[in-house]
Amino acid sequence: MLPFLGLCLADEVQNCIEDIKMRFSIYARMVMLLCSMSIISGCNSVSTPKNSVENNSPELKQIATETVNNSMDITVSIMPQKYFVEKIGGKNVRVNVMVPPGIDLHNYEPKPQQLQSLNDAQAYITTGIAFESAWMDRIKSANPKMLVIDSTQGIERIPMMEHHHHGGEENHQAEETLDPHIWLSPKLVKIQAQNIYDGLVKIDPKRQVEYQSNLNQFITEIDQLDQQISQKLAPVKNRKFIVFHPAWGYFAKDYNLEQESIEVGGQEPSAAELANLISEAKQENIKVIFAQPEFNPSSAETISKEIGGKVIFVSDLDENWSNNLLKVSDLLSQTLNP
Repeated sequence: MLPFLGLCLADEVQNCIEDIKMRFSIYARMVMLLCSMSIISGCNSVSTPKNSVENNSPELKQIATETVNNSMDITVSIMPQKYFVEKIGGKNVRVNVMVPPGIDLHNYEPKPQQLQSLNDAQAYITTGIAFESAWMDRIKSANPKMLVIDSTQGIERIPMMEHHHHGGEENHQAEETLDPHIWLSPKLVKIQAQNIYDGLVKIDPKRQVEYQSNLNQFITEIDQLDQQISQKLAPVKNRKFIVFHPAWGYFAKDYNLEQESIEVGGQEPSAAELANLISEAKQENIKVIFAQPEFNPSSAETISKEIGGKVIFVSDLDENWSNNLLKVSDLLSQTLNP
């Protein structure tokens, strides 16, 4: 009996050992599986940037959409007007410009896609330049609901004076059109700013307080600019300067300067007129001819060579309006006091 009992006990022990091995194997596999799942999950969480999720959240998309939808679509003719509208409208305006940089605005013809884009405009702001007069009916018909804001309202425009030189005698002749370059006078820009403000408030009266604050700040900046230019030009003794295109008449009037134009009625000067301009420049000791990038500088270069001077390009259409006027006043101050 004892040997038989010993065999039975040995079999039970062996079975227990096998059972333990099997259970341990199962537990080990389960632990390995859980670890694998944890690693995979960790990798997935690392590969998805937190910012990417936040930037695509519905809340942010909604805010961006509302910002775009709440801004006004305003169309202007030239780059300086864009500066004025953004000063007053701030983040509430999107400004489209009809005449791109480097293009002669006097004979500009809007592209079909520009007229089509007026369908989305809440307002068109006029400056009184030539192409607007020729195209205004088509501009208005492109969007009858669009508000047309006349930025020249309340401004007394001066005739475009031209200087014809014949036999040493100077004859002043006014064109039928009035000088449109009102944006080159800080004093007149203050009136334009008020007209722009009135138009924006008419479209968006809920933001009247904000627009009024922006207008007040802009007027303060214009007054400071006006004072800076006056101080720069006050010591200048020779008040006459020569330009190719007569764009600076209002600026000259503001600061007691005299603008002499090479261009006559949109035409290049004759040989006799060119000779008289050269003679006048020598008598006045003028060494600099100002030309605009939009025009052919050949006549200006001819005069500069004859007087031993140089041609300096200045734009009347620079987008950064205040910096541009300061730059021009610096140039005039330096060149009119050689």
